[in-house]
Amino acid sequence: MLRRLSIQNYALIDVLDIEIPEHLVIITGDSGAGKSILLGALALLLGGKADVGVIRDPHRNCVVEAEFNDLTVRRVVTPAGRSRVFVDDEPATMEQIKSIARSYVDIHSQNSQLLLADAAYRLSVVDACAGNEDLRRSYAVAYDALSDAQRELAQLESRIAESSRQEDYIRFQYERLVQAKLKEGELQELEEEQRTLANATEIKEGLSSSLEELSYGESSVASKLKSVHHTLERLSRYTAEAAGLASRVESCRIELKDISSSLDALQDSIEASPGRLETVENRISMLYDLMGKHGAGSVEELIALRTQYESQLAETDDFANKKETLLAEMDVRRDTVARLAKALALSREQAAKELSAALQEEIRALDMPRAAFDITLSKLDELGRSGGEAVEFMFSSAGDDLLKPISKCASGGEMSRIMLCVKSHLAGKSEMPTVIFDEIDTGISGSLADKVGKKIVEMGRDTQVIAITHLPQVAVKGNAHYLVYKEYGENAATSHIRQIEGDERVREIARMISGSEITPEAMANARVLLEIKQ
Repeated sequence: MLRRLSIQNYALIDVLDIEIPEHLVIITGDSGAGKSILLGALALLLGGKADVGVIRDPHRNCVVEAEFNDLTVRRVVTPAGRSRVFVDDEPATMEQIKSIARSYVDIHSQNSQLLLADAAYRLSVVDACAGNEDLRRSYAVAYDALSDAQRELAQLESRIAESSRQEDYIRFQYERLVQAKLKEGELQELEEEQRTLANATEIKEGLSSSLEELSYGESSVASKLKSVHHTLERLSRYTAEAAGLASRVESCRIELKDISSSLDALQDSIEASPGRLETVENRISMLYDLMGKHGAGSVEELIALRTQYESQLAETDDFANKKETLLAEMDVRRDTVARLAKALALSREQAAKELSAALQEEIRALDMPRAAFDITLSKLDELGRSGGEAVEFMFSSAGDDLLKPISKCASGGEMSRIMLCVKSHLAGKSEMPTVIFDEIDTGISGSLADKVGKKIVEMGRDTQVIAITHLPQVAVKGNAHYLVYKEYGENAATSHIRQIEGDERVREIARMISGSEITPEAMANARVLLEIKQ
């Protein structure tokens, strides 16, 4: 329920702040007084396009604020055209504001009856009357879950197809790398062995020569060190320093002996083996060939690639299991969607029958005594997010034999009255937001105007209704009556609004009856209308 509306610096409005009561609220005023400006400001507040052209004073912000039962919404438009929205003084997004608009306010203008030609709106009417809100929400959740699974299956099948195209190649390369029996550090070891085998003769000759020089013959280094050691030991009887030097020479001789043993062992280990050399060189060539084909810089990179191929093949093998699991899950989700769709269809079918009869009776009461109205449901080729039915409103102003889709046969006035009946019925069936009627009674008069007024009053019993009207038969039925009027200053006109009661309300009703010249007869007629309303 809309409790308060505050507007600052919008079009003809400088400052406006009104509290709005429950049930039926009437707003009247001369043409051009600013009644539509109120709706424009409210539309701006609830997500309409911000236009700097509506800012009255270009040096101040335009501010529109509405207080509902449980929250307050405010929109600020700067002279530069920037817009900000707030919910309970916290910054909000435009999507949040539009969501609030759908939940809290229903503005019904002279063109709103065009909604009757909208398939989604017709379906929503049937669902609202059936009380399908929870069922439809559950169905939508189940439908979305099934759609997600279908998209996941499509992606999985695409990956399976791509994997199948590459599987033979990957498996061939993987098996080749497995057969290569790669080891980390192998290439460096092989290259070292290859250098040794390729130069085995030269190595053995060098080692033999070194051994000869160090250890064999009377002129070898070992013989000379032994001779020096004896000489120094003899001299040590004469000088202590010679004894230390003799010890050091002996250490060198022992180290030399160990070196000679190592040289001898190394010499024995080196063998010229053409067969082994060929094997090593072939292995090195094979490794370099693999590295070149796979764009790898080392054996370690080849090993990493082998691991990658292994993972890809394992994933390919797992695709079948994933697909089987997903298909089983989709069967469950499909069953859930089908079950909920069936429940929706049954509920809609029952609601359509009841609503058809109720609306036909209400439509006939609005000066269309021979009107026929029927709601038909047709099955869609496939389920959609809203279910499996399309709803059509069938209408004829002259009887059942001439029923046609409402958008093809009803006049504007008929559509407006039918829409009023629809909204009136919805008000009695569910919690509707505040409904605002913007001169929907245009073009009617007399008894029909009185009947439309009564219909709006009926709605006002169940929800808050704000009716902007030019008909006295409607205006007298309000629980509260507000007058929109202009005041003219030196430079500009300003729109105002105030609640009117008593004689002032009688005078406004009389103006609506007789025009600018208020006659005594009009005043008397206005009092009668107000008394009848009471």
